Amino acid sequence: MVDVVCVGAHPDDVEIGMGATVANMLRDGMSVAIIDLTNGEPTPYGTPESRAAESAAAAAALGVQRRTLGMPNRYLFDSVEARTELAEIFRELRPRVVFAPYPADAHPDHIAASAIVVGARFYAKFTKTGMSGEPHYPARLYHYIAVHLALHVKPSFIVAAGEADLAAKLDAVRAYRSQFEANPANASVIGMIETRASYWGGLVGAVAGEPFFAAEEIGVRAIRDLV
Repeated sequence: MVDVVCVGAHPDDVEIGMGATVANMLRDGMSVAIIDLTNGEPTPYGTPESRAAESAAAAAALGVQRRTLGMPNRYLFDSVEARTELAEIFRELRPRVVFAPYPADAHPDHIAASAIVVGARFYAKFTKTGMSGEPHYPARLYHYIAVHLALHVKPSFIVAAGEADLAAKLDAVRAYRSQFEANPANASVIGMIETRASYWGGLVGAVAGEPFFAAEEIGVRAIRDLV
């Protein structure tokens, strides 16, 4: 069982969108799992073997456990089968909190992944079903941004990150050499990620930050918990 499950369409989505927050949660003693719906291949400079090694290195940089499912990259689709497969993982790991990609994006896989997570969260509570595991409904669902659109959406909240959290995020992203260092088209992406993290952090008086989005209202137990 884990406290939090972070779902990405591809290896590197979670690191790009919320790597510093993952590092922050782990440092705070929470247990976190990353679930990649696809292995991210094919890509111009990657192979299934290199991507597996990179995603393992990124997980090690953050100190998080990770699983990669066998759904099809580029052709990811919100289906009963996909929802069921992920729902069984939710029933096994029993997280209280789930993170999913933001539902608006240029990449169809990100849109599909968001829908799959929403559906799987609901499916996971089913009784009288052939799914493995006992019913479980994650209490909270939040969305992170790792998008191909130049979006600026007002977040529901921003998680403040310190230098160590930001460094862990950037180390994890750099582990994907086939996607960034080896790909001239993506040479500026890591710098852009760092700039955006600084921007979001600046809004809440922190070194860095990451925005999150919620369809449901959010409560706090004490004013001291607010930055």
